[in-house]
Amino acid sequence: LHMGKTMKEDLTVVAKYINKLYPPEFNVFSIYAELYHNYFASQAKKNAESHLEDKDIYLLLSWVHNFYPKEMRKDHALAMELDKVKLGSLLPSSLSKELENKYLDSEEVTVKNSLSRCLDKEIQRWKEDKEPEKLNGHFQSELLGIFVIQSIYSSQKRAEDISKAVGEELSRRLLRELPAFLRSYRDAFEDFKEKSKKHRYYKPIMIANINNCWNFR
Repeated sequence: LHMGKTMKEDLTVVAKYINKLYPPEFNVFSIYAELYHNYFASQAKKNAESHLEDKDIYLLLSWVHNFYPKEMRKDHALAMELDKVKLGSLLPSSLSKELENKYLDSEEVTVKNSLSRCLDKEIQRWKEDKEPEKLNGHFQSELLGIFVIQSIYSSQKRAEDISKAVGEELSRRLLRELPAFLRSYRDAFEDFKEKSKKHRYYKPIMIANINNCWNFR
């Protein structure tokens, strides 16, 4: 953040005041921009090649695909000059792709585990001597229906915030996870239906799960 702010502020000064003090053939702005970019890129590469936590990978990818090219380089005071320089990306494409794959693998596992834990909690609730919750006057499982959908949606949204391509790839992966989760849910529910007919709240639990189907559709 400090590096990005410094680069943006300094290049703004160069564009507004310093550039016009030199003859055009000196390409003063280009020289400053390339030096700043090369240093910034070297630091990004150094970080990318070190051991990064998942949240750090997400942040670095956000800089590479989003903050740096869109917010910094498209700033109204700099865009016209920077378009002439053609600085390129903060990371080599191969390294950027490697980080993207690490992020996607991690996010896919996180969502998969989250859905699995959610289903385990729901199954445990069925076993309790407790009536299901009501939403808008109808029996429904907020944990299962709403949590699962929000988990998938928020994960897709975070990926799309990095780039459209990363968002599309994660969506493709999660479209494999959702049917797998729904099959597990169906199998668990069928088991409950067969073995728990004497449950005190058997009928409300049945209704709640049928109502969940509308959310999943």
